Amino acid sequence: MSETQLSLSEYLTTVQEVIQLTFDEAVWVKAEIRNLSIKGGHYYLELAEKDEDSHKVIASCKGTLWKFTAQKIVLRFERESGIELSRDLNVLIKVKAKFDPQYGFSVNIEDIDSSFTLGDIAKRYQQILQRLTQEGLLNNNKQLPAPFDLQNVLVIAPENAAGLGDFKKDADALAQAGVCHFVYHSATFQGNTAPTSIMQALASALRQWAQDYQTAPDLIVIIRGGGAVNDLAYLNDYDLAALLCKRTVPIWVGIGHEKDRTILDEIAHRSFDTPSKVIAGIRNLIVERVNEASTALQTIKLLSQHQLTAYQSQNDQYLKTIQTLAQSQLNDAQRSVDLLKSDTQYFAQQQLRQAVQQTESLMRETLLQNPRNVMAKGYAIVRSQGKAIRSVQQITGQQLQIELQDGMIDATVTQVNTHEQ
Repeated sequence: MSETQLSLSEYLTTVQEVIQLTFDEAVWVKAEIRNLSIKGGHYYLELAEKDEDSHKVIASCKGTLWKFTAQKIVLRFERESGIELSRDLNVLIKVKAKFDPQYGFSVNIEDIDSSFTLGDIAKRYQQILQRLTQEGLLNNNKQLPAPFDLQNVLVIAPENAAGLGDFKKDADALAQAGVCHFVYHSATFQGNTAPTSIMQALASALRQWAQDYQTAPDLIVIIRGGGAVNDLAYLNDYDLAALLCKRTVPIWVGIGHEKDRTILDEIAHRSFDTPSKVIAGIRNLIVERVNEASTALQTIKLLSQHQLTAYQSQNDQYLKTIQTLAQSQLNDAQRSVDLLKSDTQYFAQQQLRQAVQQTESLMRETLLQNPRNVMAKGYAIVRSQGKAIRSVQQITGQQLQIELQDGMIDATVTQVNTHEQ
């Protein structure tokens, strides 16, 4: 073969020389830390660049932060940013290319710009806020009315976390007193899987809740203890925030960091610094509601007493009015009765006098009509078979009896003459 033939080591050594000559100066490079391990004080990183639309890796390489510079660089980065150097961070690093024929291509990291990482986190944070605002979701949960009576609370938290222990200390006291009931479900709050884990835990918890209870929880609590800024950054996820914004139950969060806020703090109904403050808020709300109820009860009693007193006074007035009107009616009725009685007596006496006069007149007339008096005037009573007759048609035999004032005459009928009509 006419072409020059090189061994692999010779070829790679040539490449090494080219890279050393071409990339002799360190340059600033933007990259994402896909993985990070520490051995013997040395930091070994896997660096990558992703496509903005598809999020596919379009470039990658290894990076090394040697022990003698790592302590100074990492310490300054974490002090300035408040972020622990870890995987999944977007960083601006000062690197110098290195190629070794045996170990391949990598870069030595000489510095890290803390402001870039902070700016990247803040940028993503603002992008999520802006999207939630544009979609009208940001304030949905904030605008829900505060629960009036906290009886059943759903809690999502990392399993066996210190913050959960602080929360349960007071929550158990409330539960034992029968004041409030808490149902706990665990989720991962750190790493790339944190948003998905929280969403799955919430969905599973609500499905179980629907089977166990007839009504929705009065409150959903999401808590975790303190941590590094980049740990909290995992919670700045649009899908998680949008899901929580659409819940119709108030959500209280306590993410355990006093200075820094997460998207969950922005969209929650109420946000607290620590889990302990969340349970304190629940206790305070219960106390507030008890005080409101006690005050309302006292107000009701006072108003009721005022109403009863007013009604009693009004009833007394009505009773007096009724008594006065009744007495007036009785007096009027009594006068009417007395008048009627007087009129009745007068008319009765008149009727009696008239009756006496009529009776006396009838008695006189009766006396005048007495048969003896009539017969004394020349009249007689004619009887046929013992019965008085007033007509010749009543004669039933030949014998008649004629009674005069001073005696009886037996007569025989020989002829009867009737008056012509």
